[in-house]
Amino acid sequence: MKRIATLALMLNLGVAGVYAQQKPVKMTFSGTVEPSPINLQPGTNNDEENFAGSGTLGTFTFRSLRADTASPQPSSTCSGPTRLYFTSVAGAGVFRFQDGSLLTVRLTQGAVCIDFAVSQGQFTVIYQITGGTGRLKNASGTLTLTDTLFPVLYNASNAPVFFAGTGEFTGTVFGVAREEERQDERQ
Repeated sequence: MKRIATLALMLNLGVAGVYAQQKPVKMTFSGTVEPSPINLQPGTNNDEENFAGSGTLGTFTFRSLRADTASPQPSSTCSGPTRLYFTSVAGAGVFRFQDGSLLTVRLTQGAVCIDFAVSQGQFTVIYQITGGTGRLKNASGTLTLTDTLFPVLYNASNAPVFFAGTGEFTGTVFGVAREEERQDERQ
């Protein structure tokens, strides 16, 4: 009987430890997006995002490269005479947190709906977490970026080339090290 009670206690503590490492995430940001000369895939437009913000995991910066289709795609959610829809086909990014921990992500799907009537783009991008360093070295999960972009600067052909934006990342991160685990690693 004593062994069963001990086993039950060990299982409960083990399960609690696993759940303690699961972290729902919400992080808000602002920043800029500009064209990138790096060509991630033929026939795409490539952008670099530079964001800074704060949230569940602390203060951060986020830099990413993303490739979007060069031609508009059909969409049931983004249609009309002043709207164009482009899908994101490749990309990755890196979060850098104030404590120096990094979190790396890879784009799994995404799209932008551009509405020329209001000069805004609405982005939704889903990222798979591919790893990290420091307290995030065993991280996994997914994060969804939603943001609104608007043009700040146009080129000589009057095409927008520099954008400002605000938005948020939401999702769940697994494998975030607890403070006790991080202290053990430092010793």
